[in-house]
Amino acid sequence: MLLPVTLTYAGLLGLLFLLLSIWVVKRRAQFKVAIGEGDAPPLRAAIRAHGNFAEYVPLTLLLLALCELAGTAPLWLHLAGGMLLLGRMLHAIGIQIPKAPNMPRLFGTLLFWLSLTLLSVLALVTGLSAP
Repeated sequence: MLLPVTLTYAGLLGLLFLLLSIWVVKRRAQFKVAIGEGDAPPLRAAIRAHGNFAEYVPLTLLLLALCELAGTAPLWLHLAGGMLLLGRMLHAIGIQIPKAPNMPRLFGTLLFWLSLTLLSVLALVTGLSAP
């Protein structure tokens, strides 16, 4: 199978993105807002959780796939993929909490950053050491 680690995390993250999409739709219906965010902080939080995911996850998944194609050890790939998935889940939970800072959002952001940093460093090391 080609890219089994990336496929696993892409599938899990795809399901999480679907849940975030449904969350936005439910909030739109709840607050009767078709376009934009209206004057509803809970809708704004749902939109930002969804948008933040869409902004950051694709690049991180691309790095995961490239590292896997380059032969990075599965342990590193699973570590980065697990941090990415858990980080995005915690961020989505934490962004719903109006009080800032809050632990789920803080740890979610930190885990995501660690995942992106790890994959970026692995990509650089692998790329620079290639013949």
